[in-house]
Amino acid sequence: MAAGEPVGVAVVGCGTISSAYLRNMTSFPDLKVLFCADLDAERAEAQAARYGVAAAGSTAQALEHPGVELVVNLTVPAAHAETAAAAIAAGKSVWIEKPLALDTESGRRLLTAADDAGVRIGCAPDTVLGAGLQTVRRVIGADAIGVPQTALALMQNPGPERWHPDPEFLFQRGGGPLFDVGPYYLTALAMLFGPATAVAAVGRRSRDRRVIGSGPRAGTEFDVDVPTHVAALVGYAGGQAASLVLSFDSPLRRHGFVEITGTEATLALPDPNNFDGDVRIRATGADDWTAIPAKGTTAGRGIGVLDLARALRCGGPHRASGEIALHVLEIMEAIERSISGGSFEPVRTTFRAPDALEADWDPYARTMMA
Repeated sequence: MAAGEPVGVAVVGCGTISSAYLRNMTSFPDLKVLFCADLDAERAEAQAARYGVAAAGSTAQALEHPGVELVVNLTVPAAHAETAAAAIAAGKSVWIEKPLALDTESGRRLLTAADDAGVRIGCAPDTVLGAGLQTVRRVIGADAIGVPQTALALMQNPGPERWHPDPEFLFQRGGGPLFDVGPYYLTALAMLFGPATAVAAVGRRSRDRRVIGSGPRAGTEFDVDVPTHVAALVGYAGGQAASLVLSFDSPLRRHGFVEITGTEATLALPDPNNFDGDVRIRATGADDWTAIPAKGTTAGRGIGVLDLARALRCGGPHRASGEIALHVLEIMEAIERSISGGSFEPVRTTFRAPDALEADWDPYARTMMA
């Protein structure tokens, strides 16, 4: 594809999350969404029609469609690795909805295959590129809290089956609060603290079956296969430590609670599952918090795809990389092992922290000029 043309995109997986991606990606001038694919052909056609995408059909058709350079893989977690491997084999770069894969070895094979094929892998969450968390990076980089020491992160709710019309996959392998919500928190901490080295955790499951609470299948029971409450300790190579609670078992809702404590001040972060939100800082001895307005893009899901696409054209690195996603995946798998074995577990993968986004980075700018 010519250097001045938008990057051609195919979306594979047209479930609930695809609407957020398609709404945004079809508004970014540097992307051209060419194809929607899904196992359910009618669902793919409906999403294509809704967002003005010219073609729809199967995954195989998406990979053969002229002009597609980048596949946005929004399938269920159990299909992430297989779908990504097929795209890589077809010579396409891939953006993968979190998690990267169900296990570290599968994720490592994907990165090796992409490197061998000369294509790229990016992975959600791209919330870390939003105004809120990018502002946090700048505040910490300016030594406003001194040396970062610890983090406390909490996410608690009664469970997504209350609102999601098809929640079963969220309670199967690759789901639960750890794999579904954990990547937001663990990726944010990785961006701020760097690579982790060890974890310890406990987990529990409050009940073995749950009931869909909304939509056409309301009242349907389904099995729960994973822990629905996870508490973890994470140690980092830089000496920092984090305490993390992720729960689908709590009547009390706590979303987006993350505090970073430094030697001089404490920082209250915006919700890692969002792209916006002001940052608050409280210095040692201060009576109250001071708000720091967030600066950056709040465009939403798909900005990581766009950053990857621009990197494909300019040759520079992309920020929400497969290496970071692999590291977060290994942390989550180590947490699972710790829950099962009652021991501290090592984390051996690493990554290089990407450069921060400029505060004026504009997803709606056309940067690919012929």
